[in-house]
Amino acid sequence: MPENKRRRKEDTVISKCLFPAAGYGTRFLPATKATPKEMLPILTKPLIQYGVEEALEAGIHTMAIVTGRGKRAIEDHFDTSYELENQISGSSKEHLLDEIRNLISHCTFSYTRQREMKGLGHAILTGETLIGKEPFAVLLADDLCTNNTDGVLKQMMAVYEKYHCSVIAIEEVPIDQTDKYGIVAGELINGSNDVYRVTDMVEKPAPHDAPSNMAIIGRYILMPDIFDILAYTKPGKGGEIQITDALLEQAKVGRVVAYKFKGRRFDCGSVEGFVEATNYFYNKEYK
Repeated sequence: MPENKRRRKEDTVISKCLFPAAGYGTRFLPATKATPKEMLPILTKPLIQYGVEEALEAGIHTMAIVTGRGKRAIEDHFDTSYELENQISGSSKEHLLDEIRNLISHCTFSYTRQREMKGLGHAILTGETLIGKEPFAVLLADDLCTNNTDGVLKQMMAVYEKYHCSVIAIEEVPIDQTDKYGIVAGELINGSNDVYRVTDMVEKPAPHDAPSNMAIIGRYILMPDIFDILAYTKPGKGGEIQITDALLEQAKVGRVVAYKFKGRRFDCGSVEGFVEATNYFYNKEYK
């Protein structure tokens, strides 16, 4: 295939966002015994709804969700509840459904199941049937991000449009917390103060082994060959298939950039971060 045609295919507009949502949420037991962690609410909205809203703001209308056993509540949430609609029709509470109605009317939702919990890389690979051979976004709902202007995914779309390669969102973390994250090393791209060409990636390194304190958070834009790489990626840290190991293969040929996003992230996969996010949004919306 001629280079210009191949490049044009890779430059396809990002139209799909993959949500890995099959995890057990064990840090929130017993609350997550029967309720998906993605459905835990920050005020009146579940975490995954915040994520879908962020993707829609970035111009993405197709939401691909990788679920597992006991996750039917996610499908039900992004569907019309005729009984509830009828019950509150014409009442003072009807407007409370406006936001979710907007998402349902503007987005298409598709689902597949991850039968075994083998890590984030495996979850992304499971979503291949929903994505196909095109660039796509990945959003982890328990990393709740907020910004007064553009959301994180929208910021990353602008980076992707400039560099046409995989993009990962990063933030600086205390060096003693590197063992909680994928950590990257890289060099600032000429003329930029927030985009790095990635040269190395390590999954949850001990502080003395960390190449930097720049941590990957739950936002990615991935080129479609990531599926081929994941298919032969061997289990790494924790015996799981790590997306960082697959991305490192792309980085070795200069096809990954890291973007230091603007905004604030809450780790809602932890009780502390969940409470912090709840207090932040309460103060923002009700005070």
